[in-house]
Amino acid sequence: MLSKLTNVAIVDDHTLFRKTLNNFLSSQENVQVVVQSPDIPDLLEKLKQEHVDILIMDLFMPKLFGNDAVKIIQSEYPEIRILVLSMCTDMELLSGLLDAGVAGILSKTDEPEELIQAIVALSEQRIFRSRLFTEAMYWNKQNNFKKSGVAEIPLNDREREVLQLLWEEKSNKEIADHLFLSVRSIEKIRQDMKEKLGVRSTVGLLKYAISRKIIRLHSPEEDANHHMASAFL
Repeated sequence: MLSKLTNVAIVDDHTLFRKTLNNFLSSQENVQVVVQSPDIPDLLEKLKQEHVDILIMDLFMPKLFGNDAVKIIQSEYPEIRILVLSMCTDMELLSGLLDAGVAGILSKTDEPEELIQAIVALSEQRIFRSRLFTEAMYWNKQNNFKKSGVAEIPLNDREREVLQLLWEEKSNKEIADHLFLSVRSIEKIRQDMKEKLGVRSTVGLLKYAISRKIIRLHSPEEDANHHMASAFL
């Protein structure tokens, strides 16, 4: 569960879904829904008045498409962690969201408990490896990285280990304990890597690490399941 009060904003053009989600989240300990919006322009107006930690948004929005909306929000409010909650399963679109800077992707068909787990992870500055997030990463690896013009940039063993632990959804505190370092040291390592690689987010770090085979995208068990599923496609 959340260890501190987390302010959440919801933007979805379906009123019943938005209000149902608000009621569910408001019943959770340390979750406070401070903004509800039917579209992005309304959200941007309300964000001027409210502090928001996590934004939950649909991909297909009236007036402004999700990918463009993410870029605007990231530009004006870089401290807000964006969680996409959508029925979209188009891997190219979802991969584009990772490029735009979202911190998590969930399907509206996922269990409510998974949404709470995602909010907890994002509030702790961790990633949440949902099925859609992992599949979008896999698609990105197969289709986008080979087009990247980013040159190979060497990382030391400690930086590589931090990246692997980030992929395993570890918090800064858990990584610090594992490496016998302070939390501040881990934060500095992460920031130094972002500057070195020219990326803005943890997702950007992970995408680079996957493209250079620094970390495994799937565990051996997940690889076996992926290949088995592919055989039936």
